[in-house]
Amino acid sequence: MVKVEHVALWISDLEEMAAFYERFFGASRGEKYHNAAKGFSSYFLSFGTGARLELMQTTALDLPAQPRGSQRLGWTHLALSVGSESRVDELTQQLQNAGFERLDGPRWTGDGYYESVVLDPEGNRLELTV
Repeated sequence: MVKVEHVALWISDLEEMAAFYERFFGASRGEKYHNAAKGFSSYFLSFGTGARLELMQTTALDLPAQPRGSQRLGWTHLALSVGSESRVDELTQQLQNAGFERLDGPRWTGDGYYESVVLDPEGNRLELTV
């Protein structure tokens, strides 16, 4: 059986992004990994069950920034199941109140998801689902 172990995301501000996922999604941050020779640092975030999220920062690559919330080829969003319609509504409102942009929803989609789409601090799309 195949299981997704983790997904990784290149980011600009490692500490801010880790704090965001802890605050709004209850993530637990593992030990910081730092490789000075490669200009690389990362955290693995756990959510209690399922795959982990690896936040990665580097000084060794010239990674161009994308417009906030932009669509592009490749991975396009991270879907986080938060348990219920009311929790999708509450969390969406909390994120908006904290200044994070809501792109869509909450709503039922044509493929059967109740979701909203919000942006994290660096403009990555998050789908909040039941």
